[in-house]
Amino acid sequence: MPLPPDSPRQVTPILDGWAFAPVALPPDASWDDVVLAGEQVVLPHTWNAVDGQAGGGYHRGTSTYARLVEPDGAAQTWVEFEGVNSTAEVYLGGELRARHDGGYSTFRVDLTKALADGARTLLVVVDNAANDRVYPQQADFTFYGGIYRDVRLITVGPTHFALDDHGGPGLTVTPTLDGDRADVALTAGVTGATGPVSVRFGIDGEASVTVPVVDGTATAVLPVEEVRRWHGLRDPHLYTARAELLAGETVLDAVDVRFGCREFEVDPQRGFLLNGEEYPLRGVSRHQDHEGVGNVLTEEMRQQDLALLRELGATTVRLAHYQHDQRTYDLCDEAGIVVWAEIPQITVFLPGGTGNARDQLTELVVQNRHHASIISWGLSNEITLAGAGEDVLAAHRELNRLAHALDPTRLTAMANLFLLETDHPLVTVPDVMSYNLYFGWYVGEVEDNDTWLDDFHQAYPEVAIGLSEYGADANPLFQSAAPVKGDYTEGYQALYHEHMLTMIEQRPWLWATHVWNLADFGSAGRNEGGVAGRNQKGLVSFDRTVKKDAFYLYKAAWATEPFVHVAGRRRADRVEDVTEVIVYSNQERVTLLVDGAEHATAEGRRVFRFQVPLTGEHRITASSGDLDDSVVLRRVDEVPAATVMPTTTIANWFDDTELPAPEGFFSIRDTLGDIKQSEQGARLIGSVLDTLATSRGEVGRGVEIPAAMQAIVDRMSLEKLVRQAGGVPVEQIAALNAQLNAIAK
Repeated sequence: MPLPPDSPRQVTPILDGWAFAPVALPPDASWDDVVLAGEQVVLPHTWNAVDGQAGGGYHRGTSTYARLVEPDGAAQTWVEFEGVNSTAEVYLGGELRARHDGGYSTFRVDLTKALADGARTLLVVVDNAANDRVYPQQADFTFYGGIYRDVRLITVGPTHFALDDHGGPGLTVTPTLDGDRADVALTAGVTGATGPVSVRFGIDGEASVTVPVVDGTATAVLPVEEVRRWHGLRDPHLYTARAELLAGETVLDAVDVRFGCREFEVDPQRGFLLNGEEYPLRGVSRHQDHEGVGNVLTEEMRQQDLALLRELGATTVRLAHYQHDQRTYDLCDEAGIVVWAEIPQITVFLPGGTGNARDQLTELVVQNRHHASIISWGLSNEITLAGAGEDVLAAHRELNRLAHALDPTRLTAMANLFLLETDHPLVTVPDVMSYNLYFGWYVGEVEDNDTWLDDFHQAYPEVAIGLSEYGADANPLFQSAAPVKGDYTEGYQALYHEHMLTMIEQRPWLWATHVWNLADFGSAGRNEGGVAGRNQKGLVSFDRTVKKDAFYLYKAAWATEPFVHVAGRRRADRVEDVTEVIVYSNQERVTLLVDGAEHATAEGRRVFRFQVPLTGEHRITASSGDLDDSVVLRRVDEVPAATVMPTTTIANWFDDTELPAPEGFFSIRDTLGDIKQSEQGARLIGSVLDTLATSRGEVGRGVEIPAAMQAIVDRMSLEKLVRQAGGVPVEQIAALNAQLNAIAK
């Protein structure tokens, strides 16, 4: 229900009229000063839309925004920022009014006194420079700087619902279900009451009650008889709760939030249950950025990502690695897509950032606990890359307690690095956890995922486990008749996911699985797979225009809308006399036609393979009933060079990470000679050297190193040797270091 036109609360977007300068300016700088040092811009805005996606260094530092603000006679005026990355200092009239650390959550600033004193220039100094106290600091994504989400002025009367509660809506809604009935607890904080006031709570079409405000708080419980449960994709029904602040019968303020009534649990054997029914959580993760604009999103972009999730048939999305905008959570509520929400405590633990992690978790929960789609609060992601000492464990235990205190109704979760030992106490801190496994891409073979998960489940049958990340990079420009790990081809990505999808289906006890990632995304530190500044594990391209073949594989597994898709269409030119044509479909029977003539029919699930002779140019059509899809394939003597992946190494983003070197145990910083003094270390070094030699092909086989040269090599640290050799993914280096950490000196 909208507020009446004369309501004291008015919300006004302020997106135009901003000045921006890519430098730090003094707090008393005027709007003209900022324009002279920069330009006029319209919000939302980021200064890293280009360099943050180009690869290599990008501008991480301080910039300045300014806008003129005029008072309108309201009793109080607040400014609301939905997202400023990553530290914001807000000045009005040259005086600091607020500082906010954390680039992904909403915060508000009271401007009332400064406006009354005649101040007009709202100055926001934004800083995304590296530091040791605000998360994130090291991660596989670009930290786009700027005021990149909407900004609003909120004017209210002297008595109003709380605007200073960690960016929250001012109304907390907590439903409890018992069969067909829900009891909905409502709590509203009130500021500025000098006399008797009350709050009228209501749930649309269900019930209402008016209660007094006592010590700044109003509470009530309203029943919903014959409750309609929020049930994922099948029935994402939402209710609206409304709170009106009253003085007598005069409405002083009003807020409303949407919520859903549902129950859920995680069972170590049955997986995720929604409203008592087994409801497999199978989906993807999502980063918010888009090509060419960074993290400055339009409604069209949000709808585009939602449409992709719906087309896939995903039941869940992990909104990584930070708090996403309110509109995205709203869309997931409406669509029935279950959400894993999380804070950006990621990669490397910051001893000086524990307070910031608490603040960001508090804001995440307070601002989003009304969303029916959210079932878990993520405490961290791969936080143990540089080790998992007592400080890391203590910080996570504190965050776990905080999350439960703020919201007893939801689970806490963690996404663990595959190097974290499964018996480490950190594993059991949250209610549920998942691992990020990349066997078959960074390390090992794809079948190692099966073994690792089975070993865990057998050892800890009472512990629920999920798969929070898994994937392989693919550049659609790169194609191969014989795709292999590390070639960045679209074909290998599809083969990898064929295995992973089957593996997951055979393990219903996996409580949630999330493909990494829905779409390619900006990662300034990367330069691999033919593209700089990008992680290419997405099922769709960065600009969302290309759906890679793996997208259709998951669509065949999850979606109900009938379709057929011929894979390999971007490998139109082929040198083989007989080629394999792969079709993905959610139909049980597919017929392949070559130049209009029926070639073969196959029955199966998801993946259909056909052998087709090539003699020239052929039109290949897959059909099932009224459905069909066609590609053109050509027999050629040589494929274009652009389709062949140049020699490269699978890179990652840990380059500046300090890997653990526990006292009394080896690490990659020890010399080969020292490590080889240990029998176990000597065996490990031998396997490493064999691997390095094999990686050089025939050139590296059978090479004998002279004694003098061996003495020089033995004086080298293993880290230096491996890095000089090149071609070794840093994930493998980290895994090697973990093995050495288990060998006593």
